[in-house]
Amino acid sequence: MKLKTNRVVLDGRDGKIEIERNRFGIPEISAHSLADLQFGLGWVHASDRQVQVLLTRILLQGRAAECLKNDEALIEIDKYMRRMNFLPDAEEEVEKLDDDVKIQIASYVDGFNRYLSDNKPVYEFRLMGYVPEPWDIRDSLLIAKIIGFIGLADAQGNMEKLLIQMIQNDVEEAKLRELFPYLSEEIDYDLIKKISLDPPLIPEAVKWLDKLLRFSASNNWAVSGKLTESGKPILCGDPHLEVNRLPSVWQEIVMILPGNKLMGASIPGLPGLIIGRTNDIAWSATYSFMDMLDYRIEHCRDGKYKREDGWKDFTIRKESIDVKKGDSIEIDVYENEHGLLEGDPEKEGHYLVQSWSAKDGCGSGDYNAILKLPHAKTVKDAMDCFKMLDAVSMNWVVADRSGNIGYQMSGRLFNRPRGVSGMLALPAWETQYDNDGFVDKDKLPSVYNPEDGIVVTTNQDLNYLGEADPINLPMGTYRAERIRDLLLSGEKLNVESMKKIHFDLYSLQAERLMETIRPLLPETNNGKILKEWDMRYDTDSKGAMLFESVYRALINVVFGDHGIGRDVVEYILKETSLFNDYYANLDNVLLQETSAWFEGRERVELFKEAIEEGLRVDAVRYGDSRKIMLSHLLFGGQIPSIFGYDYGPVELPGSCATIPQGQIFKSAGRVTTFCPSYRFIADMAYEGIHSNIAGGPTDRRFSRWYTSDIENWRHGVYKVLP
Repeated sequence: MKLKTNRVVLDGRDGKIEIERNRFGIPEISAHSLADLQFGLGWVHASDRQVQVLLTRILLQGRAAECLKNDEALIEIDKYMRRMNFLPDAEEEVEKLDDDVKIQIASYVDGFNRYLSDNKPVYEFRLMGYVPEPWDIRDSLLIAKIIGFIGLADAQGNMEKLLIQMIQNDVEEAKLRELFPYLSEEIDYDLIKKISLDPPLIPEAVKWLDKLLRFSASNNWAVSGKLTESGKPILCGDPHLEVNRLPSVWQEIVMILPGNKLMGASIPGLPGLIIGRTNDIAWSATYSFMDMLDYRIEHCRDGKYKREDGWKDFTIRKESIDVKKGDSIEIDVYENEHGLLEGDPEKEGHYLVQSWSAKDGCGSGDYNAILKLPHAKTVKDAMDCFKMLDAVSMNWVVADRSGNIGYQMSGRLFNRPRGVSGMLALPAWETQYDNDGFVDKDKLPSVYNPEDGIVVTTNQDLNYLGEADPINLPMGTYRAERIRDLLLSGEKLNVESMKKIHFDLYSLQAERLMETIRPLLPETNNGKILKEWDMRYDTDSKGAMLFESVYRALINVVFGDHGIGRDVVEYILKETSLFNDYYANLDNVLLQETSAWFEGRERVELFKEAIEEGLRVDAVRYGDSRKIMLSHLLFGGQIPSIFGYDYGPVELPGSCATIPQGQIFKSAGRVTTFCPSYRFIADMAYEGIHSNIAGGPTDRRFSRWYTSDIENWRHGVYKVLP
């Protein structure tokens, strides 16, 4: 039995489960209990997103070379996943699930496996000779936990490693403290220079990591009824993820119970809704930029590590990687009380140990939170749920039908000693730097019914809303300020107002930098175009293209020529996500009158040099260099376009600092993106939601629903559900 145009009826534990597609192709599941809704959701995910879910599991289990093919890149990915061991205490976490939550997840698993048992595997897996094993509750726990690491905690870790490399290359301390204002520790240059950094995964292997779900920059906001036409709160969200992939990360779902409706975005492989609403509440998430990753320095030799009372043995975990039509590969993984060693302790040297606050003892709390949301009646109820999340640190914005709005950060934060920022690798043999457990969740940033009636999160610094300081590398405030300005325009707000904000392309970053740039522009054709630019990043704009050229030249001149070298800057800009996450740290320097990075030169002089360099280009439409293909998860770029697995080309508007970020960069040679992947609006005066998504409901290429919502997503057309 498959879900096409027919209605599917399944037997549940509490009655019949009915599933049918609405006119947008979105599955609507009707049942008499939450457990049966989850059964239906599992069945739908196995039907519509089997490739996405099972490929994710294969990669996370470190079994790609075993299940897919004997390939060096897959072997490297398997080594990485086995070393990381993302869910080392799976059985304990299953036991920590609340009874009602465990029933829901077990029902989801049963629904997924019901579909697998009744139908052949999808043809992609048949081509590879892969026969899927049944889904397991631990598989869903593993996927939920990885959301908090890939692209989030590990992005923070990459920035901390960049700091190490800058120190090793003698970037002076004054420059570092300007670039990293939260850096509080004394820097031991001699010790940092002794660190041997473990080389990254080979590029081909890194490409496979891009198959996994990666959260990144996002926006969400809520306004109280005193600012709206309806007199009730409105909540909006637009999570920014990679959009140049098919299927979309998200699958929209409508789930109907007697007396309640749940609708919004699910992540295939996980029960529940990550973004959505019920009759009573609506919620959305952005990444918080909580620092959940610390590095300690270990002095190693002969397989041991140094402590004040002598040399200690690592715990050695042996992993065996099976290889399709090949010999198994054995690897040793070294761990101690601080975490996972990145290096070979048999060779004397100083290596990093990675400490992730969510490594052990968490995962169940995330489900105990998310799967209780349908019971929440108020913002306070929802905030209490979100505080239970450990592995995933997000900024949750909530609104309810009674008129309340609120914000709660989730996540497990190291309780660091006073004066330790978490940004700098510190000696593991000095106990004064050891963390004392984790910060009390009640100390994390939160707010309830703020006086001005607005809550906005865009990955900015929100430490001021709590007693703890979880963020030491925030994104810029430009998007938050722009959203707030538009919400406080003086007009009563409605759904149409929110749609305009979703697609607003004005850049406060450009506005502020242009105050210095504009008076210095020459009376050339390019100079005139840039001088007259309206600071909007639409695809037809030549001014946006020229500003970006000047801005990149500024970064090269100030941070390349006067710091880390142009080759390093160019690599960071083109081949990593670091600039896209942390560009505001650079802007903070560029917007200062004086800086150690200027090395005694006048800021105007540096700007003039960058303007001359940046305007030495042909002025073309911004969109001409912003074309991407939405590529099939497995076959992207490998099959002729006539077969329709890939979609495009599509021009992306926006920049790193506009509300809809339009960030394009390479990761290990592969083009990737940070863009709004799903747009969601809920006016609590009514029952429905307004949405569009960068994809369609199903991953079946020959279904009419494969790419059915992309043009709506591109052009600002919203569906109304249910």
